Parts: sequence; structure tokens; C-alpha cells
Amino acid sequence: MLRLFCFILFLAFSINQTNANDDASPPIFFTKAEVLDTYTTRIPFKLIDHLIVVEAELLNKKGSFIIDTGSETMILNKVHFPDFYEYQRKNQETSGVIQSIDNSYERRIEAFALESLKLHDKDSDVIDISHIEKSKKIKLLGIIGYNILKDYEVFIDLHLNQITLTQVDRFGNKLNDDVYLEKIVDSLSFNLKNHTIIVNGTINNQKVKFGIDTAAEFNQINRKVNRKALKYFIPKRRLSLSGVGNKKIEVLAGKLHRVKLSETIYFGPMLTVLTNLNKMNEAFGTQLDGILGYEFFAQKRTIINYQKEKLYFIDYPLNTQ
Repeated sequence: MLRLFCFILFLAFSINQTNANDDASPPIFFTKAEVLDTYTTRIPFKLIDHLIVVEAELLNKKGSFIIDTGSETMILNKVHFPDFYEYQRKNQETSGVIQSIDNSYERRIEAFALESLKLHDKDSDVIDISHIEKSKKIKLLGIIGYNILKDYEVFIDLHLNQITLTQVDRFGNKLNDDVYLEKIVDSLSFNLKNHTIIVNGTINNQKVKFGIDTAAEFNQINRKVNRKALKYFIPKRRLSLSGVGNKKIEVLAGKLHRVKLSETIYFGPMLTVLTNLNKMNEAFGTQLDGILGYEFFAQKRTIINYQKEKLYFIDYPLNTQ
């Protein structure tokens, strides 16, 4: 039987950043790839199944990183970075969507080159995520999360398979206004709970709260959501769901209909899994009714501005064929 594995990487991690030597050399600067201007870089990505994957270099190793807005910090794959000692063990557990993960470590990253993006003095958690690497058949060095992305306006474009990062000030204003050739057609406010993007919406006119996560291969809906909302979840099959902790659970998968985030922002049917979100809500201190992931970005070319707590949307080109 064909088994479908869904690697939803909605993670919460602690971060301890340093501001040392900020005046001497910027912690983030652009070097060699497609630099649009002093403050903006464009990074191509591949879709591995439904995961956004970029090529990067870290500690003289080249490989793939998953872009995950649901992860608070950078995650390193322990398989490729095994030389850690007990004094680097974290004092607290790291929480994943399916379970809490222990035996994680922290390491300060002195230099990290992501295409044209280079970072200095970033903390990273170290976790064994080799099961994802094996399933996706890629050399997975790790995961790029919120602490890397938060200082930028992030344009995630599944039409052109590229991410555009443009630096912003502490108020969220772009340092260069002439960034996008396309026209922004709509926007939506969100709440930032720690590092989690939370939006209000409705399913069949029933109020719900969604988290937005670029590394959720399929949407999730809480089985405890209002029955009037669940009426428009149409189950199709069962699949196996695996998280960073490599625990698997079986869930119902189907299509979710009648999702709206505003009067002008709504979606066609989205592939969604029905699951229990209690563990995740406990880990993040939230009360989410669902997670919007790949299916969200596949329908909406989306710009994330963390400082302004705003999402902006650009239309897909009309299909004239």
C-alpha cells in the first residue's frame, strides 16, 4: 500500500542571540547570488514534495535547508554535525507538533551562507532529523526558521519558486520601496505569538484561528473544531504523519472547503489532515483550530512582514491556455 508521509515541521525553539560586534560587522550581509539592491536578495528554491528547500553552505558543508516559518530558530541535522559535547545539551525540551523532543543541543554559528545571504553569530539547535532526510532523498543539513527571517520582508512565491528577502527597519518599513514588480492586491493583519503567525478566519462561517507554516506539507484541522466547520472537511483516505521526533500517527486526509480569512481572501478546496492539535497548542501556548501550509501558499503568493504583523498578497498570473 502506498504510504504518504507528511512532515509538518511546526516547531518551537528557544533562541539566545548575541549583539556582540554588531557595530564592527553587520550580522547579515549579501555577497554573491542574485542581489537586487543593497537591501534585497532573491533566493531560488526547489519543492521537495511540498517542502520549500534551498541550497546553502554551513561550516564548509553544502546541502539543503527547509524554509520553516514554524521553527523559532535554525535547526542543524545532528547526522551532519555530530561533534557536540554534553555541556552543549539544552536544559529544556524542544517542542514539536507531535511530541516534545529531548536530547537536543545548541551551537553558535559563526558564519552561514545562504546563496547571497550570509549570517554571523546565530544560535542553532541540533536534532537528529535523518528520517526526513532519508524519506525526501536529499542531503538535509537543517531548517531555517524565524530568527533568520524576522529581520526581512519575506516574499514566498510558489509561481516562480523563489523567495525574496528585503531588509526592514524596526518598524517593518522596507529600506528600499522599489522591490516588487508585481502589484500588491490585498493584505491581512496577523498576531505574532512568540514566533507563530496566527490569523483569524472562518470555515462555513464558523470562526477559527489558523497558524501559518511554510513547512506544513498539508493543512491541519483540529478534530475538536465546531461540527458546522467539520461538515466541510471531506475525508478521502488515511495517511501516516511523521514529525521531527520521528513518531508516526495515522490521520484522516481529505479536502477542506469554505475557508475564508476576510471578505476578499478565500480559498478553493485544500488538502488537509484531521488531527488533534492539543499537544501543539500546549507547546506554543496557543489555541489554534488549524494550520495552513503549502496549500495556502500554493493559492496565495504571500509576503510576510513580521514587524508590522501583516501579510500581503500578489495575484497569480491569469492562465490564458
